[in-house]
Amino acid sequence: MALPRLSLSAAVLVMCQTAWTQSPTYGLGRSPSSEEIRKWDIAISPTGKELPEGQGTAKEGELLYRSKGCAGCHGATGSGMHAPTLISRKDVKPNPAAFCLAPCVNDANSMSLHSPFATTLWDYINRGMPLGKEGSLTPNEVYALTAFLLYKNDVIKEDEVMDKQSLPKVKMPNRDGFGLPPAWKHGEPRLQGYP
Repeated sequence: MALPRLSLSAAVLVMCQTAWTQSPTYGLGRSPSSEEIRKWDIAISPTGKELPEGQGTAKEGELLYRSKGCAGCHGATGSGMHAPTLISRKDVKPNPAAFCLAPCVNDANSMSLHSPFATTLWDYINRGMPLGKEGSLTPNEVYALTAFLLYKNDVIKEDEVMDKQSLPKVKMPNRDGFGLPPAWKHGEPRLQGYP
């Protein structure tokens, strides 16, 4: 007899909770507009399809690296400071026996070389740098900084121009260290049968 009452009480509580979570917000907050959502939808895929117009070179990026304060966290040479190493040091040999958390980033193995796609590097700089002023760089500045890091890590030549056509074609040194991402189109479920 007690079990049916307990089940009924639990069912009523669940229904009340469901109704409460679907109740109005009492004027607090609002749904974002389509334009607001578009402004935050800034992720760049490995194919680079979403890259904006713009361009930059390593020489331009070197000037920006100094003027935007990158050296304050990453060091004047791109290594040796408290932030991840961006430019591998030629005088440091990798030590495979040394304990290192993944991704293993140190003075011999830079973050920019660890990335499987050059577009990933562009995307991270665009969304997350400089620290404290995230999102303040123009597309041209991001292309230039990306070109600078790729050049300093011997991935591209100094005079190569990085833009939405050339950047996705850059073959990163650790490209084969990662599996290929599954084919996916924006707005479609990533996994079959998954909501």
